[in-house]
Amino acid sequence: MNNIELPSETQPDITSTDETSLLVVILDSNPGQKMLRDNPHILTHCVDSVIAFANSHLMQKAQNKLAIMACHSKTSQFIFPGPGRPLDVRQIDGQYEAFTNVEKTTKQNLAKILSSETSSAITESLLAGAIAMALCYIARLNRIKPPGAKLNSRILVVTGSGCSASQYMNYMNVFFTAQKQNVVIDVCALDQHLSLLQQGCDITNGLYLKVPQLQGLLQYLLWVFLPEPPIREKLVLPPPVKVDYRAACFCHRELIDIGYVCSVCLSIFCKFSPICTTCHTVFKMPAPLAGKTKKKKKI
Repeated sequence: MNNIELPSETQPDITSTDETSLLVVILDSNPGQKMLRDNPHILTHCVDSVIAFANSHLMQKAQNKLAIMACHSKTSQFIFPGPGRPLDVRQIDGQYEAFTNVEKTTKQNLAKILSSETSSAITESLLAGAIAMALCYIARLNRIKPPGAKLNSRILVVTGSGCSASQYMNYMNVFFTAQKQNVVIDVCALDQHLSLLQQGCDITNGLYLKVPQLQGLLQYLLWVFLPEPPIREKLVLPPPVKVDYRAACFCHRELIDIGYVCSVCLSIFCKFSPICTTCHTVFKMPAPLAGKTKKKKKI
């Protein structure tokens, strides 16, 4: 988090009367995603769509702010604004300098992350950690903003990875932290439905969308996720999907319908265990059900 360029406290770039909208986009760039293994060129299309969507957010209002993160298999980094000094960008073909800066900075920093990938092993994406970093970044901006300024923050997760039950507790922690900070979490699923991220959208009053056609990714981003949460109530958006609120057990990290809950630490297990593996509480063995005694007939 120390490589993020933040506005100084003495010369803030927003005044006390401004209402700023901050958008943090988390792009899943893990090469282990199934859709990228089948067709690696899809990542270029996704990056171009995300950059066009991000520039559209900046174009809505001069006070709008943007941050883009790359979520990888081993790390999560901010690729806009990048580390160090910003690039010296000149106008190219009549394009606005701020849009050119977003495009060049994002692609250069993302290329550095992808080029540093040496292992070919398929590992899960660290989405929960990326959301936690985004919440820390939002908290820092809220701390240094001038008195009276209002910062409306939201996070958009663009991923094609599957659900990872091993990150269940991390997901729940960041979801309820975002709810406490009034940060909306939106999710754009590219490949398959994500039940855990559906729960996060429902908890934070965000939007969840499984893209029907990847070729129209930019259209779905502009239609569904570009409007801010207060405006969405007046628009005709896709109907909400039924949220799968199943929990993941702490023993096998699998989603279960019925399980056992520790009465001390509320850990969830799919099978009965005499000792809680989380807090080491010892439980009594369940007593066998007493059978009904038959009444003898009186002769």
